[in-house]
Amino acid sequence: MAVVFGLFMAWGIGANDVANAMGTSVGSGALTFKQAVIIAAIFECAGAVLAGGEVTKTIRKGIVDVSSLGSTPELLVYGMLASLLAAGIWLLVATRMGWPVSTTHSIVGAIVGFGAVGIGMEAVQWGKVGTIAMSWVTSPLMAGVIAFALFRSIQKLIIDTEEPLERAKKYVPYYIFMVGFIMAMVTLLKGLKHVGVNLPFDQNMMYAALIGVVFAVIGTLMIKRLKFSKKEDKKFHYTNMEKIFGVLMIFTAIAMAFAHGSNDVANAIGPVAAVVGIVSSAGEIASKSATPVWILLLGGGGIVFGLATYGHKVIATVGSGISELTPSRGFAATLAAATTVVVASGTGLPISTTHTLVGAVIGVGLARGIGALNMGVIQTIFLSWIITLPAGAILSILFFFFFKGAFS
Repeated sequence: MAVVFGLFMAWGIGANDVANAMGTSVGSGALTFKQAVIIAAIFECAGAVLAGGEVTKTIRKGIVDVSSLGSTPELLVYGMLASLLAAGIWLLVATRMGWPVSTTHSIVGAIVGFGAVGIGMEAVQWGKVGTIAMSWVTSPLMAGVIAFALFRSIQKLIIDTEEPLERAKKYVPYYIFMVGFIMAMVTLLKGLKHVGVNLPFDQNMMYAALIGVVFAVIGTLMIKRLKFSKKEDKKFHYTNMEKIFGVLMIFTAIAMAFAHGSNDVANAIGPVAAVVGIVSSAGEIASKSATPVWILLLGGGGIVFGLATYGHKVIATVGSGISELTPSRGFAATLAAATTVVVASGTGLPISTTHTLVGAVIGVGLARGIGALNMGVIQTIFLSWIITLPAGAILSILFFFFFKGAFS
C-alpha cells in the first residue's frame, strides 16, 4: 500500500510541481513540452538518487517524534499511509484547477495533522515544523532577490547595450559556468555523502569548477551552431539575442530538474521509506536507516510519469500566467530558484519549489516594473497556498482514523 500511495503522490508531484519547475522553460519557448519531459526524466531521477537523501531524512523522522510510539509502531504506518493518500488527493484537485501548490506543504501538513490528532500534540516536533514554515517565507524572498539581481545584471551587461547579440555571445558562457558550478557544488558537498563519497572542501571546489567549465564549453559550441538573421530583429529587437538565452535555458532546466528531484522526491518517498523501515524490521522503529536506492528511483519514476501525463495545466499558469516570459527572463527566474532549492536540499530543509519558483518569476517581473505582473493570477496562487496546509491535515486525519479502524 505504501508503494502504491507513494507512486500516486509522486505522480501528483510530477503533474503539479515538476510542471512549475519546467514552466519557465516551456513558457519562454526555449523548450518544447516533449523536450522538457525528456530532461525531467533524466535529471529528476539523478537529483533524487544523488542528492535526495538529506531531505528524505527530515520528512521521514524529523516532523513526528517516533520515540513516543513505543509499543504501537503500527500507528506510524497508518499515519504515513494516510499522509501519502491525503497529499496525493489534494495535488490531484489542485492540478485539475491549474494551481501551482506546494507538495511540501501538502505532505508536511498531512504528517503534522495525523501526528497531532493520532499520536498526540507533544509528538509533533513543533520546533522543526517552525523551521520548515520559516523556509516557506524565506525561500521565495531569497529566490526573488537573486532573480531580481540576475535579471538586472543581464539588463546592464546585455539587453540595454547597443549590440545585445554580440554581448550575449560574450557573457552567456559565464552564466552557463555558474549553472554547472552551483549544481556540482551542492551534489558534491551534500548529495554524495549517503553513497559514501566525502571529499575535502577545496577538492569539491576544484571539481565543481571543472564541471562548470565543461558546461560552459558545451554551451559555447551550441551557441556557435545557432543561425542569426537581422530580419528577425525587425519584429522584436531582441529575437536573435533571445536565441542565445534559449541555449542557456536548456542548462537551467537541467539544473531545475536536478534541484527539484533532490528536494521534492522526499515528499513522496519519505513516508514510504518510514513504512518500509518499520515493516522490514518487524515493527522496530530504527533511529538510523539509509533510504534504499529502489525507493529513490520509485519516486523519480512516478514524478516523470506525472509530468508527462498531466503536467500541461500548471505549466500554462507558471509559464505565461504570472508574467510574460522570454528566455532571458526565464533564465534569471529558473537559476535563482534552482540555487535556492539546492542550497536548501543540502541543509536538509524541505522548502517548497513552487514558492521558490513563483517568488523568482515575481522577482524578474519586478525588475521590469510592477506593470509586468498579473496580480489576479498571483492572488489566486497565494490563496491556494494558504488552503494547502489545512487541506492536507484534515484529509490525513480522516484517512488515519479510517486505516486505524480498518486494520486494528
